[in-house]
Amino acid sequence: MPLVTTLRTAEPVVIDAPLLEAFQAAASRHTLLALRSDLTAFDLWCREHRRITLPANAQDVADYLKYRAGQGAKPASLARYKASIARLHQLLGLVDPTTAPLVKLTLAAIRRDKGVAQRQAAPLRFKGPVSDLERDSARGLNLRALLDACGEDMTGLRDRALLSLAYDTGLRASELVAVDMRHIVEANDPDARLLTIARSKGDSEGEGATAFLSPRTVRALDLWLEASGVEAGPLFRRVIVRRYKARARVPGRDLSTIAGREIWDLRKTLPKPAVPARTEFTVGQGALHPGSIGPIWRAIIRRAFEKGALPDLTKDDLERLLQRISGHSTRVGLNQDLFASGEDLAGIMDALRWKSPRMPLSYNRNLAAEHGAAGRLMKKLG
Repeated sequence: MPLVTTLRTAEPVVIDAPLLEAFQAAASRHTLLALRSDLTAFDLWCREHRRITLPANAQDVADYLKYRAGQGAKPASLARYKASIARLHQLLGLVDPTTAPLVKLTLAAIRRDKGVAQRQAAPLRFKGPVSDLERDSARGLNLRALLDACGEDMTGLRDRALLSLAYDTGLRASELVAVDMRHIVEANDPDARLLTIARSKGDSEGEGATAFLSPRTVRALDLWLEASGVEAGPLFRRVIVRRYKARARVPGRDLSTIAGREIWDLRKTLPKPAVPARTEFTVGQGALHPGSIGPIWRAIIRRAFEKGALPDLTKDDLERLLQRISGHSTRVGLNQDLFASGEDLAGIMDALRWKSPRMPLSYNRNLAAEHGAAGRLMKKLG
């Protein structure tokens, strides 16, 4: 971890190279990137405030957390910064300053002041905000309308397949872009397929899992693969779009009208036929970036709205929803649809590969209030 040698230290730090190598081999790429980002930010703050990064003391860490809270950092982010500072000291065999009561009480005070609730991504549910998935008609922002509104050009075919598979599997953005052609296997249902998930956020050791791909998704995938020519490698790729304007017919010029330097350019004497407007699509070789999934969802929603596929949403509704749409929205939507269809917590955790019940319960908090005992009574009372 080269970053260690650049940090502001009070004295030379003895680095246990085998321990650092073992940590880097055991940690995921995302963990290492987050750790580097957190420690770089802490080191910069220490330099600006004439503090020592290594070894840090409890007062430095407490002041840093208060500073980041003042900059708008949420309690969940502050907990991560604290954990990164602790991890660095532990790897270097230094006293961990984050265990001091001052740091714990400072973080507790911030959590009490700001609250710990996190802003939830807007869900992309199959029929939108409905109570009965079988009987109710789709309304509001709903995945069914988005899939129908995807175009038949290369971008539309990819987006329909991407969105449908994302909902079926509840994959996170990083897991979604990692889907490879070899991960799709046959299912007992000839119209369906299975997706093998080699590795996920909650499966750092690569135990693997399997998700079901509906006939709807299989049909969308077949159309995308046929049009794109993708036969191996990453399933979802960038589509490069080039649009050319129409050009009217250009008549040729008589040689007697050409003089000076123009006479050397014989192309000016030739007529040019009219050229219609056209659009060319090129499919890239590499996988999409995880950060592109949220923008793709937002672009799909905008196009659907412009086509009139979301008739009960106003322009203000659209803009408000788009602010909360992220690459996680399909995962949240599937989680809520499973809850609304009567699946228990164990089934939801298994389907979405959760290791802890905390997040699925958080995603279903509003639905639980509506479908809970008080909600059912109030509906009966009218």
